[in-house]
Amino acid sequence: MKDIVDAITSGAASTGDFSALGLPESCRAVVLHKSEVDMFEGLTSADKDPRKSLHVDEVPVPELGPGEALVAVMASAVNYNSVWSSIFEPLPTFAFLERYGKLSPLAKRHDLPYHIIGSDLAGVVLRTGPGVNLWKPGDEVVAHCLSVELESADGHSDTMLDPEQRIWGFETNFGGLAELALVKSNQLMPKPNHLTWEEAAAPGLVNSTAYRQLVSSNGARMKQGDNILIWGASGGLGSFATQLALAGGAHPVCVVSSPRKAEICRAMGAEAIIDRSAEDYRFWKDEHTQDPREWKRFGKRIRELTGGEDVDIVFEHPGRETFGASVYVTRKGGTIVTCASTSGYTHEYDNRYLWMSLKRIVGTHFANYREAWEANRLIAKGRIHPTLSKVYPLEETGQATYDVHRNLHQGKVGVLCLAPQEGLGVRDPELRAKHLDAINLFR
Repeated sequence: MKDIVDAITSGAASTGDFSALGLPESCRAVVLHKSEVDMFEGLTSADKDPRKSLHVDEVPVPELGPGEALVAVMASAVNYNSVWSSIFEPLPTFAFLERYGKLSPLAKRHDLPYHIIGSDLAGVVLRTGPGVNLWKPGDEVVAHCLSVELESADGHSDTMLDPEQRIWGFETNFGGLAELALVKSNQLMPKPNHLTWEEAAAPGLVNSTAYRQLVSSNGARMKQGDNILIWGASGGLGSFATQLALAGGAHPVCVVSSPRKAEICRAMGAEAIIDRSAEDYRFWKDEHTQDPREWKRFGKRIRELTGGEDVDIVFEHPGRETFGASVYVTRKGGTIVTCASTSGYTHEYDNRYLWMSLKRIVGTHFANYREAWEANRLIAKGRIHPTLSKVYPLEETGQATYDVHRNLHQGKVGVLCLAPQEGLGVRDPELRAKHLDAINLFR
C-alpha cells in the first residue's frame, strides 16, 4: 500500500508505473458486521451510536469484474446513508446485499458477512476490468454512487429508472470508506484539479442529488427568479441547493437551526434566512397532531422575506417534521420536490392545499449519469464549491458518522483513507487561488 501512496503523492507516476504496481491482498475498510444487526434492538434512533457498529477491519481486496475499476481511495465522506447503514435503519443493509447477490455470479461477490460502506470517493484508478476503455491506471477520479445494470429498457431514458438501480456503498458492497474501492467504470468522473483529495470527495452524492432535485427536468426545473425554500440550507444537501439556486439566478429562502448556520448561508450569498431555533416554529402540537397555525406563521414570515410572494419550489428532505408546512407554504401551481426524509418517512399534509391549489409533489432520488456528470462539471469549473467542514482519519469514521447522526456538523464531513494528510492532490493552484475563500467557507 505504501508503494501505491508514494506513486500517487509523487505526482509524476505514469500509467505504466501504476500498471506495474503490485496489488495488496487486503486493505483497511470501514465495515458493518452482519452478526451485529440486532445490537441496537430496543433503542430509539437517536440513541443508536455509529461508533459502536462501525469497525475498521482488514478485508480481502475484491475480485475485479468486466466493466469495473479498482480505485485507490485517497479520501471519502460521510453521508446520511452512512448513518442509516450504521444504525441498521430502516432495515439492515445486508438485506440489500443478499438481494443483489441473487442477481448473478458476479453480483454474488457483494453478499458477504461484512459490508464496506461509503458512497463518495476521490482517488486514483489502479486497475480496470475487461471492456473498460475510457479510464486507465493513474487517472485521478471521483465517483458518483449510481450502480445500474441497464439490461432493462426502463432505464435507458433515465438510468435512475433501471429496475436494478442501486446506491453504491449502501445497497452494494465495496464502498468508498476504504483504502481500495470497487466501482463500475461508468461511475467515474474526472477529479476537479483545483481541489484537494478530501475536498473533491465531499460533493459527489449530495451535489448530484441537489442538482437533480432542483435543476434537472426530472426535478423541480428551477428557473431564474424562482423563490425556493431550502430546508437545512447549510447542511450536506441543503448547502449545495443554496449554491445551485444562487448560481442559477433564483432567490433561496434558507431555513437553518442556529445563528452560526445562518451566518454561513449569508457568506454563501443568501439574504433571506429563517433561523428556526430563534423563531421557535413548532409544526406539531404533539406526536400525532400538526398545528396549521404554525404553517400560517411560517408562510407569513416567508412572504416578509420575498416581498409578499409565496415560494415557487420547496426543497424537501427532512420529511415528516416539515412536510405539512412545505405543502402549505408553496405557491399555487408550485412544486414540492422531496428526497431522503431524515426526520421520518411517513409524511402527513392537508391535501386541500395541494389539490385545490394545483401544486405538485415530485419525488427524486440521487441522479442519473448525465446529471451527476453535469453537477461535477460545475464543481470542476469553480461555479459550485465543496462544503467540507471537518476531516477525520479512517480510524475515526464512527465519530464522523456520529457527528452527522446527531447534527453536530455543518456541510460535509470528510474522511482521509490513503491520503497521509489533508491538503494534497491540488493540480491547478491558479484556479484554486480564485476560489479559496469559498472552498474554505465551511471550515
